[in-house]
Amino acid sequence: MPYRWKDKTDVDEAVVVVMNTMDQNQEIKGWLTRTLQQAINDSDPELSRYFFAEVERHRPAALKYFLKPTY
Repeated sequence: MPYRWKDKTDVDEAVVVVMNTMDQNQEIKGWLTRTLQQAINDSDPELSRYFFAEVERHRPAALKYFLKPTY
């Protein structure tokens, strides 16, 4: 998973990882949290907003693991 998302496909792949982790009743922590938060912080703001929208749509319970940057 890239530290910086280049397009919506990268974000979609990250969202699938979040969904699969939640489906296995696991917490999102450690390297996964750090990697995704780094991508949120370093990627184009539009892609970060897309990530939050997709997580909210598919696994809203996972939103508590990530911090929304202010733009």
